[in-house]
Amino acid sequence: MRFKFPLWRKITRQNFQPIFELGFRSNLIKYLLPHTPGSHRRFSGVSDQIHHFRGREDPNLGPRPRNHGVHHPQVDGRTRVSNSVADSDESIDVLRDDQSAVYVQNVLKFRRDKPVEEIERALNLCGLVLTDDFVLNVLGRHRSDWKPAFIFFNWVSKGGGEDEYSPGSVIYNEILDILGKFRRFDEVDEVFVEMSQRKELINEGTYSVLLNRYAAAHKVEEAIGIFHKRQELGLEMNLVAFQSLLMWLCRYKHVEVAETLLHSKKHEFHPDIKTRNIVLNGWCILGNVHEAKRFWREIIESKCEPDIYTYGTLINSLTKKGKLGTALKLFRAMWGRGLKPDVVICNCIIDALCFKKRIPEALEIFSEMNERGCVPNVATYNTLIKHLCKIRRMEKVNELLDEMEKGKESCWPNSVTFSYLVGSSREPEEVTVLLQRMERSGCKMTIDTYNLVLRLYMDWDIQERVKSTWNEMEQMGLGPDRRSYTIMIHGLYEKGRKEDGLRYFREMTLKGMMLEPRTEKLVNGMKSNCKKGKPKEDNKGE
Repeated sequence: MRFKFPLWRKITRQNFQPIFELGFRSNLIKYLLPHTPGSHRRFSGVSDQIHHFRGREDPNLGPRPRNHGVHHPQVDGRTRVSNSVADSDESIDVLRDDQSAVYVQNVLKFRRDKPVEEIERALNLCGLVLTDDFVLNVLGRHRSDWKPAFIFFNWVSKGGGEDEYSPGSVIYNEILDILGKFRRFDEVDEVFVEMSQRKELINEGTYSVLLNRYAAAHKVEEAIGIFHKRQELGLEMNLVAFQSLLMWLCRYKHVEVAETLLHSKKHEFHPDIKTRNIVLNGWCILGNVHEAKRFWREIIESKCEPDIYTYGTLINSLTKKGKLGTALKLFRAMWGRGLKPDVVICNCIIDALCFKKRIPEALEIFSEMNERGCVPNVATYNTLIKHLCKIRRMEKVNELLDEMEKGKESCWPNSVTFSYLVGSSREPEEVTVLLQRMERSGCKMTIDTYNLVLRLYMDWDIQERVKSTWNEMEQMGLGPDRRSYTIMIHGLYEKGRKEDGLRYFREMTLKGMMLEPRTEKLVNGMKSNCKKGKPKEDNKGE
C-alpha cells in the first residue's frame, strides 16, 4: 500500500505504535487541557521555516541527555512532534534531544491559567524521567515567563517524574534567577528558605544570583544582608565574596554605597587594586567622570599601583564621554610607563575613533595591533564592521568577514557580527542570505538576533516571515521576551492594527512583563482610541 503523503510512506509496522500513541496523547492534551488564547494566536502553527537553523547539534556542547518518558516518533533521524500539541495543521521539527522539553513546554503553555493541581496532573501523565539537564532545559524555555517555570519547579521539587529525583543546586539557582528577574521576591524567599533547610544546596552560584537580582531591583540592604549571612549559610567570608558584592552594587549604579563599604571594610578586607578597579569602573558606568577622576587620584595617592585594567577603565569612560583627546593621551602614556595596552583598550580606542568618523585612523591602529603583539579578537572586527556598515562600505566589511572566517577561533564571527550585518540589510533577500551564512559558520541564533529579524520583517510588513520568525523563536526556547512584544506592539500600531497590538500587550502582561515607558504611553493611546471607535462601529451597524 502506498500512502499519499511522503511522511506516511515512511511509517512501518515497527514505528506505527509510537506514532499512534503520540497522536493520541497529543490530542488528549489538546482537548482535555485547553490552552489560553495568545496574542499571536493566528501565528500558533509553525509555518515553513525560512531560516533553517535547526538540524545540527553544536559539537562543542556535546549531546544532551535524552528523556525516554515521552514517546515520540522519529523520521530520518529527526523528531516529529505531532501538530495537535501545538494546535497547528503542520508538524513541528525539533531536535531529538529536546523533544520531551518541547512537549512539557506545550503542556505548560496551553494550561497556563488553569489551577496548579490540573497542571500537575497533566505533568504526571507525561511519564517523565527527570535529570538536572532536562529540568534546566524546560526552565530555560520559560526564562521570559516565570509562572509556568515556578509551577514546573514546584512539581519537580515535590517528587514529580517516574523515578526518585531530587533537584540539585543548579536547578534551585536557575529558578531563583528567573523569579528574581521578574522581582517575585516572595517566591524567591520561599525557594531560598527551602534551600537553607538543605545547606548543601547553597553555593557560590546561589550567592551570585541573589546579589545580582537584589541589586538589580535596588534592594541594597538585602544584597548586603546576603553578604553578611555567608558564614551562616556555610560559605567562606573572603575578599572574593566582598569584591562580588561591590561589583553587583556598582553594576546597578549603587556606586556611592559600594565606595562607602570599601572604606568601612578596609581593615577587614585590605583593598587591593582589583577591588579599587571595581569602584572606579562603577563611577565610569554611572557616567560620572568627575568622581572617576577623583577616585583615580585616590588610587595614585594610595600604595596601590594602577594596572592595565585601571587605565582601561578610565580610557573607556573618557571615550564614552567624548573626551577622545584625553583618552588618546592616556593611551600613549601607557607605553611610556611600560604598560602595553591590551586588545580591550585598543578596541575602545578604535570604537571611539570610528564614532568620531575617524575611520582611517581606526584602521591604522587595527593594522598596528599585530605589529605591537596585540592580536585582534572578534570584538575588534565587530567594532569595525558595525561602523563600516553604517557608511555602507560593504566591500571592506566583506573583506573583514572573510578574514574572520579564515582566522583563529578567537576571531570567528559570532551573533553580534551577524546582527550588525543583518541590521544593515535593505531587502528581505539579504537577510535570508546572511542567516544562511550564519548557519554555515556554525553560529547560533540568539534572542537579540531573532528580535532584530522580527523588527525588520515588521518594518517591511512581511507578515508570513514575521509569523515564521516568532514561531521559530518560541520553538527554540529563546523567547519571546519583552523586546519581542515591544516590537510587535509598535509595529502593529504603525500598520494601523491596534486590536492586534493590544492582544500582544495582554499576553505580555499575563507573563508578568513590564512595559517600557514609551510603550505604556502607546498602549494607553491605543486603548482610548479603541474605546472611542466602538460606538462608531455600532452606529454604522444600525
